Amino acid sequence: MNNASTNETAPKKQSLFAKRRKLYVRFAQGIFQNWRVALVILSQVLFFGLPWLNWGDRQALLFDLPARKFYLFGVVLWPQDFIYLTALLLIGAYSLFLFTAVAGRLWCGYACPQTVYTELLMWIERAVEGNRNARMKLDAAPWSAQKIGRKFLKHLLWVIIALWTGVSFVGYFTPIRELVTRLPFGVSGWSLFWMLFYGGLIYFLTGWMREQVCKFMCPYARFQSAMFDRDTMIITYDTARGEPRGPRGRQVDLKEAQLGHCVDCGLCVQVCPTGIDIRNGLQYECIGCAACIDSCEEVMKKMNYPQGLIRYTTENAMTSGYSKKEMWRRVFRFRTLIYSAILLAIIVAIAVSLSLRNPLKVDVLRDYGMMAREASPGVIENVYQVEIINTDEHAHQFIIEVTGLPGIDVGELEQPVTIDGASNRKIPLAARFKLPDDGWKAGVYPVVFTVRAKDDDALRREEKSTFMVPNN
Repeated sequence: MNNASTNETAPKKQSLFAKRRKLYVRFAQGIFQNWRVALVILSQVLFFGLPWLNWGDRQALLFDLPARKFYLFGVVLWPQDFIYLTALLLIGAYSLFLFTAVAGRLWCGYACPQTVYTELLMWIERAVEGNRNARMKLDAAPWSAQKIGRKFLKHLLWVIIALWTGVSFVGYFTPIRELVTRLPFGVSGWSLFWMLFYGGLIYFLTGWMREQVCKFMCPYARFQSAMFDRDTMIITYDTARGEPRGPRGRQVDLKEAQLGHCVDCGLCVQVCPTGIDIRNGLQYECIGCAACIDSCEEVMKKMNYPQGLIRYTTENAMTSGYSKKEMWRRVFRFRTLIYSAILLAIIVAIAVSLSLRNPLKVDVLRDYGMMAREASPGVIENVYQVEIINTDEHAHQFIIEVTGLPGIDVGELEQPVTIDGASNRKIPLAARFKLPDDGWKAGVYPVVFTVRAKDDDALRREEKSTFMVPNN
C-alpha cells in the first residue's frame, strides 16, 4: 500500500531536450532547386578541380605552409604579404553582410559547405534508397539482405565522397599529384590527419547530423537577425492570402468554402531540409534554400491559383503591398549601398596594389652581436645580413649597393647575386667605410642599401639601416 502511494506521488522524469525526429526530405523541383543544383555542381567542380590545375611547371593554387609560400596562379605571396589575406577576409565578411542585408541567408541556402555536401549526399541517398516514401518504407521494414545491401552501398559511397574530399582539401596544402601517388598507405603525419579529419567532418556532419548542424551548432543562425531589417528579402508565407487553409478540390469555390489559397498539403514542410513549417513565420532554422517556394508553386499551378503564396519578399512589402519595382527600390537602401561601396573600394584597392606590387622584397639586418671593427688601418667595417626575396617566377641577378657615407661600399662581396624564381636567400656582407685623413666623428650614421636586378630596372628596392663608427 505504501509502495503504491509512493509511486503515484513520485515526480516523473522529463527530458529537457526533444528527441530528434529523422527527416525524410522530399526532392523539390523548380527554379530555385535548379540554382542549388547548379551551384553544387559548380562549387564541387572548382573544389575538386583547382588543385589539379598547373601554372607553368607548378601547381596553380598551392598554400605551401612549410616553405611559407602561397601560390595563387601567377602570384606568389609570402608572409610579408599578409595584408592581402586580411583584405580577402574583409571581402568575404562584407560580401556576407551585403548578401544577407539584401536577401537573407543566401550563403546558407546555396553556398555553405554544410548545405552543399548535405545536398550531395542526399542525392546519393535518393539514388540508392529511392524517394521519400521509399526511404520511409525501407527504414520501417525489418532488416533483410536487401536493406543491409542498400544501407551498405549508401554509406560506402558517402565514405568515398568524404575521403576524396579530404584528399582534395589536403591537396591545396601539399602538391596533390605527389599526394595521390602515395595513397593509400604512403600518407602519414599531418597530411593523413587532416585528410581523415576533414573527410570525417563531411561524413558525420552532412551524412548523419544534417539539419542539427544548422539548428544547434552554426552560430550564423543565431546572429542573422542583427543583419536583417524590414526591407531584407526573406522567404515569406502570405498569411492574408493563404488562410484559412484546408484541403479541397480544384472546383471548390473559395468564397463559399471560406478558404484561403493554402490547400494544407504539407509539401512545404516535406521539402524543407531543416523540417520547419514556413507558414509559422520567419524562424532561425530557415536556411533560405527556397525549396518551399518551388513546391508551393507547383501546387498553385495545379490548383490554377496565382503564384507567390510563398515567395521572396520583404516585411514592408508584405504589410504595405509594395509592387516588385517598389520592393526592389527599397532593397537597395542606404545600408546595402554602404556595404557595396566598401566592398568595391576594397576590391579596387587590392587590384591596384597587386598590379603595382614589386616582386622584389629586401630585409637588412645589422649584426649587433659583432661591433664595428677596423678591418685595416683607417677602414671601418660593419657586418650585415641582407635577405633578398624574389617572388617573381623567374630567376634574377641582383646587384647590392650601399650609400650614405662618402666612399662606403659592400667590400669583397661577389656580385651579381643570383636568386631563383619564388625563392629567397640570406647574404652576409661587410660594408666598409674608409675614414678621411682629417678624421671622422664617432657615432651611428644612416645608410641605405639598394638591391636592383641586373636584367630588370623595375626590380629595385631600398632599405634603410645604420653604420657605426667607433671611437679611435
